[in-house]
Amino acid sequence: MSQPRFTGTVASHVVAANLAVTFVGSTMVTPLYVLYQREFGFSELTLTLIYAVYVVGNLTALFFLGRLSDRLGRRRVALAAIGLACVSTAIFLCVSGTAWLFAGRVVSGLAIGLASGTNTAWLAELAEGKDKTGASVMASSANMVGLAVGPLMEGVLAQYAPAPLRLGFCLYLALLGAMALLIRGTRETVEAAGTLSEVSLRPRLGVPLEIRPRFFSPAVTAFATFAMCAFYAALIPSLLIQDLHETNLTLGGDVVFELFLVAAVAIIATQRLKIRTAMLGGLALIVPSLALLMAAQELRSLPLLIAGTAVSGLAAALGYRGSLQVVNQIAPAEKRAEVISSYLVACYLGNSLPVIGIGVLSRFTAPDTANVIFAAVVALCALAALATDVKRTRES
Repeated sequence: MSQPRFTGTVASHVVAANLAVTFVGSTMVTPLYVLYQREFGFSELTLTLIYAVYVVGNLTALFFLGRLSDRLGRRRVALAAIGLACVSTAIFLCVSGTAWLFAGRVVSGLAIGLASGTNTAWLAELAEGKDKTGASVMASSANMVGLAVGPLMEGVLAQYAPAPLRLGFCLYLALLGAMALLIRGTRETVEAAGTLSEVSLRPRLGVPLEIRPRFFSPAVTAFATFAMCAFYAALIPSLLIQDLHETNLTLGGDVVFELFLVAAVAIIATQRLKIRTAMLGGLALIVPSLALLMAAQELRSLPLLIAGTAVSGLAAALGYRGSLQVVNQIAPAEKRAEVISSYLVACYLGNSLPVIGIGVLSRFTAPDTANVIFAAVVALCALAALATDVKRTRES
């Protein structure tokens, strides 16, 4: 390959942009769930499983391929992830039944699981010196920006543009193509890149024994933080329709956009905050944010929903940025992608397991009751993580 065109700060921004674009694909389908449900007639449980099956792809990538970019190089694996994202997008373009939605979400999860570990490790290596604070801020804010743009873009297109189930995916394919060209010209940081035949695909969690005690705390924080975020991405559109009687698809996208935009801005605005303070603050804010959401549901109040979303965005920013920064600091350079991939397993489990639980609960109880139980479980997870972090802080 020719001499890379993008090095230094420019390379970091290209990789961050690639991370953001990748995550656009994970939430752009959110405003469309209502349309798919109307067209294919599936139940609320099926809707929940379509959302949560995404984690199958995530975990496959992280368990089996988490160390791939440590061996083959960041650029090659990032390009492979873009290719998988294109395949997922093509599946959504061809959707003709519920099975296609499951397939599209699994492949999307595979692409994002592969890309997230690779690009996050790449950003840390492009940052000069031992201080990886800037890399953590850039990676976590890029993640949140991508999650924010996806539902906003697709919500507007689904509501006002022709071919609501097709146009957004066509535009996204073009965006992925542009990112592939940029990534091809970005500096590689794994100089001794090998071949695929040299890589072991045996599943394992890549957390060295010597850092496991310090790894547990940020992993628990990530689980609780992403469990809260999952509430929005999976359930907010139906909550708006059933409880607030809002049928505009743009509004559903706007609420998810608000959550992740607030998170992205807060990550940048609070970067001087100490790591442990950020983690503890994020966990502490989860409980009041969930209380506001439950109040919005009970009182049928859009202003309360907006307020709760803003608090949730701040909680997500502090919890995610703080925990990722800890992981970046403790990860050995030669196993960085493996350790980050293990951290992301906690993120994606938090993003799926509680949501599957609420889908099962909705079969046996009223949706409002299921949502309250969901909120209570996530709040307990946050409190448990908070207690763990406080204990770890006192011991350190």
